[in-house]
Amino acid sequence: MLTALSIRNIVLIEALDLTFNGGLGVLTGETGAGKSILLDALGLVLGNRAETALVRAGADQASVSATFEFSRLPDTIRTVLADADIEIEMGEGLILRRRIKVDGASKAFVNDQPVGVALLRELAPALVELHGQHDDRGLVNPRGHRQLLDLFAGADLAGVGCAWKTWRTAEDRLEQARSAIDQAKEDQDLLIAHLAELAELQPQAGEEARLAGARSDMQKGERLTSDLEELRHLWDGSDSPLASLRVAARKLDRIAPEHPILAEALAALDRAVIEASEAEERLIAAGNALHHDPEALDQAETRLFELRALARKHRCEVDGLPELMRSMRDQLDAIEAGDAELDSLEAAAKEAHEIYRARAEALHANRVAAAMRLDDAVAAELAPLKLDAARFKTAVADLPEERWGAAGMDSVEFLISTNPGADFAPLGKIASGGELSRFILALKVALAEKGGAATVIFDEIDRGVGGAVASAIGERLARLADGGQLLAVTHSPQVAARGGTHYVIAKSSEGTVTKTSVALLDAAGRQEEIARMLSGAEITSEARAQADRLLEGV
Repeated sequence: MLTALSIRNIVLIEALDLTFNGGLGVLTGETGAGKSILLDALGLVLGNRAETALVRAGADQASVSATFEFSRLPDTIRTVLADADIEIEMGEGLILRRRIKVDGASKAFVNDQPVGVALLRELAPALVELHGQHDDRGLVNPRGHRQLLDLFAGADLAGVGCAWKTWRTAEDRLEQARSAIDQAKEDQDLLIAHLAELAELQPQAGEEARLAGARSDMQKGERLTSDLEELRHLWDGSDSPLASLRVAARKLDRIAPEHPILAEALAALDRAVIEASEAEERLIAAGNALHHDPEALDQAETRLFELRALARKHRCEVDGLPELMRSMRDQLDAIEAGDAELDSLEAAAKEAHEIYRARAEALHANRVAAAMRLDDAVAAELAPLKLDAARFKTAVADLPEERWGAAGMDSVEFLISTNPGADFAPLGKIASGGELSRFILALKVALAEKGGAATVIFDEIDRGVGGAVASAIGERLARLADGGQLLAVTHSPQVAARGGTHYVIAKSSEGTVTKTSVALLDAAGRQEEIARMLSGAEITSEARAQADRLLEGV
């Protein structure tokens, strides 16, 4: 709840520090005393537009800070703060501060941490709910009516939300499968042609490297074979070096016994014959090893060219062709199996849709029943608030399927008819300012909503009424404030008498300077202020006595 409000240099307020308690707090004062300034100041710290006209004449800047304290920090506020990387300790208060300068510059702070004004606006709905003569938010806004009815009904939306998510997921999968199969069918002829081309070639993993290696070896062998052919002519025939060595060895063998030196020469010559023979054998072996079939080289080169051309065509590596081939087979298989898969996905989507619809229809029935109870509860509040000719209706309407969602298939709007026989219309469009505030009060009492704003403010809800109606308003405001915090700006002594705390707003002049001040009244001050509200400028003893009766009757 709001526990403190500090204002500096806002319009007629030079410096003001207020503290607030729980329950019903009332703010009174003569017309024009400056009650709207307090609300403008509070609106500023809640993210309203910073108008330079709010800065008090002669001041360079104005500032407002508001302190809120909670027994337990609401989840909505915790989430907003977490998204802004603002940490708040258990039991720590929330301090919002806004500063504006005469040149229009504006700064905002949360717990002394600079923030954007948008963050203040995000926090505001969970902090303060303001209902006034020109209310266009809160209960008047149809966007929140469905949530309010669900709170009143105690509706459990989790099952509907889960069913919605399951249904949408099933529909998404079905749509993706349909799209994939439709696309595949469009490409089916091309897939068949590409697969036939690949199947004819039958590429193998690692084939490019093997072919390239074999081709390199055959090309090298082709070059060396010509050189070996020239060597072969040297070694072949009767005049080859080996043949000449053998002839020389035979001749030397005949005369070697004649002298030891000849024997040594023969031994060396024999070794030369052996080495030459081994060389001849290796040359023959090399020739055999390097021998290749020219047709095999052509075949390797042709195969390599075809593989690489096909890889370029499909924009992949040669080694990726086998996987591409398998992928194309899978796509064709998927086309063939597509109808069966679609049947399965359609069945799953249909089942999910039926489950969602059943749960949404149960939620709809719950809402319709709750709407009737809410209408009766509001109707019971209208007559005491001098709205006995008015009628209230909670309209629960079916949404078109494209607007169904996790919250069901209904739209909800609060409608009223202010005159007998008049058609129902949206709450905020046909009620006058005073009627609107009283309708909102009736709704608040009927809903007794939980999880709303920490502080509720009614601005002159009693305008234009008095007597029993004002007493009824005061009684209902006090009931709403029980266990929470409600502030009421009022001109009604019957409402003021219900306040647990009472503030009086006054305007004074010192020379050419006019100032607004706010004071917390004690028991005697309350009696005097309520007497003033009853009798006007001249407070009579009868007015004081009547004020006592109002205060004692609470």
